[in-house]
Amino acid sequence: MALRRIKFAASLLVFSLACGVAPLVAKKKEAPAPLPGDEKRALHALNRLTFGPRPGDLQEVTAMGVDRWIDLQLHPEKIDDKAINARLEPLRTVRMSSKEIAEEFPNPQEINQIMNGKMKMPSDAARRAIYEVQLARFEDRKKGRDEGRNAPAAASEKSAEPAMMADNQAPGSMNDAMAAPGDKASGEKMTGETFAAADDTASPKEDAAGTPAKPEKLSSEERAAEHRREDAMYADLELAQLPSLSPDQRFAKVMSLPQDQLLTFADSLRGGAGQKFVEGLNPRQKETILALNNPLGVVTNELAQAKLLRAIYSQRQLEEVMTDFWCNHFNVFADKGLDRLMITSYERDVIRPHALGKFEDLLVATAKSPAMLFYLDNWQSTGPNSMQALGIPARPYGPYGRPRFPRPHPGKRPSGLNENYGRELLELHTLSVNGGYSQKDVTEAAKVFTGWTIDQPARGGSFKFEPRMHEPGTKTVLGHRIKPKGESEGLELLHLLATSPQTAHFISLKLAERFVSDDPPPALVDQMAKTFLKKKGDIREVLSTLFHSPEFWQEGTYRAKVKTPLEFVASTVRATGAEVDDAQPLVGQLNRMGMPLFGAQPPTGYSMRADAWVSSAALLNRMNFALALTSGKIRGTRVDAAQLACGPADSSATLATLESKLVAGGISQQTHDSIVAQIHQAPGASSNSGMPVPGKPEDPKPIEALPPDANTIAGLLLGSPEFQRR
Repeated sequence: MALRRIKFAASLLVFSLACGVAPLVAKKKEAPAPLPGDEKRALHALNRLTFGPRPGDLQEVTAMGVDRWIDLQLHPEKIDDKAINARLEPLRTVRMSSKEIAEEFPNPQEINQIMNGKMKMPSDAARRAIYEVQLARFEDRKKGRDEGRNAPAAASEKSAEPAMMADNQAPGSMNDAMAAPGDKASGEKMTGETFAAADDTASPKEDAAGTPAKPEKLSSEERAAEHRREDAMYADLELAQLPSLSPDQRFAKVMSLPQDQLLTFADSLRGGAGQKFVEGLNPRQKETILALNNPLGVVTNELAQAKLLRAIYSQRQLEEVMTDFWCNHFNVFADKGLDRLMITSYERDVIRPHALGKFEDLLVATAKSPAMLFYLDNWQSTGPNSMQALGIPARPYGPYGRPRFPRPHPGKRPSGLNENYGRELLELHTLSVNGGYSQKDVTEAAKVFTGWTIDQPARGGSFKFEPRMHEPGTKTVLGHRIKPKGESEGLELLHLLATSPQTAHFISLKLAERFVSDDPPPALVDQMAKTFLKKKGDIREVLSTLFHSPEFWQEGTYRAKVKTPLEFVASTVRATGAEVDDAQPLVGQLNRMGMPLFGAQPPTGYSMRADAWVSSAALLNRMNFALALTSGKIRGTRVDAAQLACGPADSSATLATLESKLVAGGISQQTHDSIVAQIHQAPGASSNSGMPVPGKPEDPKPIEALPPDANTIAGLLLGSPEFQRR
């Protein structure tokens, strides 16, 4: 009841302050002036170059000197960051190659090959258990499709269509076929289910009140699971006793279950029970149990946890900020089929090593990345006049020197030219939507990259150039003639784009939007673009120009940016000095706030602008999260607000102490008065009895006379408009 009162009070605070968000979007009218004071300058740098200051950071940066600290962050190789490895150790998949992930966490294509006798079941007991459950689920889905075919035409047309989706794809398309058993089709917007594994903190099947929503119609797989739960769940006495066993005994017993009981057990872990069951298991045991229901969901979930842990704890904060920036700029949607296999390597091996390097190197690395090739479908793009399209065999002569004649494969047709990557390369990755290119340039760019494909994608394969898919002849892009030379044509075009003045301006603009304001000064962008061209796309040099510019330090830039959900969640944990034992619930919170990590479906990624994240509902969600965090309601994260407040004797002193520690730059009088009003409305704050009502109590006690509630005060401060700005 007390928490409900707090949330009610918090909602009043949020809506009373919603009007105060307008300045976040509108331009400030004050004349720009340098930020006064070393501490304010250090705070501004911490808010922009990191995911938010931690206790003691402000004093440390001030003592070191802001310029020296910035230079150190620009050279992360000089910063010892080994401590983060211990936090990432339990997340085994973040260190795996795509091939290793494919072997341990089966995708639907591999399950289909086993069913057809083209692959053997693994001998390892843990891996075998994962495969057995997926095979059983595959059979459930197949049975549902068969039922759809045999049903009356009127019913079949309506009910069988979703189940038959994979059968009705264009030849060669793997997007829907690669959706994990029981998951949404890959073309849909990603839900929290993919990343939540079996955790109930991010379940997409809840209504606004958090009550599990009942689906209007169950699929054949869901019906089968319901029947198993009703008829056989824990029918075996030994199975019912599983949770009481030691972790090793528990896991060994699960691995020894026959397939029908294993499937029943897997069904019982859905809806949040899985996270409770795996407590105490070692990392591989935990992954195996959670993978029974969603193998590739375990992979993307661990990647999201690793990203959040790095944002919170890494000493190389600017490197983390820039890794996030480039992941968003070169966005790849993790929930598109085989990208679940590839996105771990994409973030680790493609984006991170180049985050502060040369832009051209980063551009080439993303272009050759299997994750990008699959996401934008370039791996299937075939030149209209290529050998493959014309049916010309790879070996023109057969036995005895007999010529082989052009002959397309029976039952197959070439996938054709795909312009997705060519368009996004010009529009989003380099020149911008106003970069001066035409539709013909898009088509010609697409021809340049035909043959850039993936070797054995379902097994986590790497980039390869396939000459038979490549469009022959000269191409002309942006007036530049590219002579026929196979794979080198793509490298030539990428160099042309990476050294273009339009690209220099566009990248500089996006960096200025991230670090300065939603509408950065044109003069600053122009200066950054000059550095970009002069230093041949050196990202570190461009950022140095930005951080040492007068525009970066103008008064108008102070708290001019609204935090994205990722920045908000990471900064609240950092500001409180919280200890995260399990990052999964925090990942679930980001899903609820509308920013699942690696979950932006369009190539544009997530917006960095305030208007994308500011609304009364969004502010209320953030306030509720902040209150839950400081009240110990977020599982796996521990906060000691009382210790942070140094244990003062009354609410007034607690508020003053936490204001200075959590919102170092201070809060407005309006925010302060609103929080004081909420303190007065708390139970026991008034001489009147009964439920507190909105507004000022009839007989309020002086705030100095009220007992301190550090948890609530800290939560209200973290949910304030001032804290949500950086």
